[in-house]
Amino acid sequence: MNADRTNVDRTNVSQSYVWCERVARRQAKNFYYSFLLLSSPQRRAMCAIYAFMRYCDDLSDDPGVPDRAAAIARWREDLRAALEGHAADHPVWPAFIDAVARYKIPHQYFFEMIEGVSSDLAPRRLQTFDELYAYCYHVASVVGLTIIHIFGFDAPEAIGLAEKCGVAFQLTNILRDVREDAEKNRVYLPAEDFERFGVSSDTFEPHDRFLELLEFEADRAREYYRQSAPLVGLVHKRSRASLRALIGIYSRLLDHIVASHYDVMARRIRVPTWEKLWVLVRSAV
Repeated sequence: MNADRTNVDRTNVSQSYVWCERVARRQAKNFYYSFLLLSSPQRRAMCAIYAFMRYCDDLSDDPGVPDRAAAIARWREDLRAALEGHAADHPVWPAFIDAVARYKIPHQYFFEMIEGVSSDLAPRRLQTFDELYAYCYHVASVVGLTIIHIFGFDAPEAIGLAEKCGVAFQLTNILRDVREDAEKNRVYLPAEDFERFGVSSDTFEPHDRFLELLEFEADRAREYYRQSAPLVGLVHKRSRASLRALIGIYSRLLDHIVASHYDVMARRIRVPTWEKLWVLVRSAV
C-alpha cells in the first residue's frame, strides 16, 4: 500500500513538473532561455518556481478575477497549507513542494513575494527610492534569492548580491513598462526624482526632461548590474552559464531601452529571440 502510494505521488510530481515547464516555456519570455543551460533537475525546479510566481503575479493583474485581494489571500493560505503538507488541488503544488524541499529554499521568500504583488492591487505612487527599493525587493529580489538556491552557492555574500541583481532586473522592467504601468495608475519611478528633474508625474512632461529622468534611472539600474556582477562567480560552477545568460538577456534589454532613446511611451522594447539565443550560446561557451 505504501509503495503504491509512493508511485502515485511520483506520478503526480512528474505530471506537475510537465505542467510547470509548459507554463514557463509559454510565458517566461526572458527567464526560460537561461533555464536551458541547467541540468534537467535544476531546469525542472526553475520551471516549478516560475509557475508559482507567475500565478501570483497574474492574480494581481487579471481583470477577470472579481476580488483579487481575496484571491491572493486564498493563495497565501494555499501556500502555507502546501508547505505544511496539505496541498490544495492545483497542478503547481506537487512540483513546487518537491523543488522547495530538494533545494532547501527558505519559505519566507514566497510569502514576501505575495506581499509584493498584493501591494499592486491599489494605485501606486512611490515617493522615494527607498520605497522603490523595497518594492523591487519584494517582487524581484526574492526571485533571485530563491533561484540561487537552485543554482547552488556556498559564500554568504551571494545573498546580498542576488538581492541587488533582482533590483537591477526590476528597474529594467519598470523602465520598459512605464506606459503600461501608468495606464493602470501605477507610477513606480519615485516622486522625488520627478521633482528633481522638473517633470510632472501625471503627464510625464516636459518630454526632454522626462528623457533625462529615464536616463538617470537607467544609470541607476546599470550600477546595480555592476554591483551584482560578482554573483556569477559565487554560484556553483555548473550553474554559471545559466546565470550569465539571464543577466546578459536582461542587461541587453536595458541596452535596447537606452538605444531607443527611451522610446518607452510609444512601444514596448524587447530583446529579439535571435539575440537571446546569441546570448545563450555566448554564455555557454
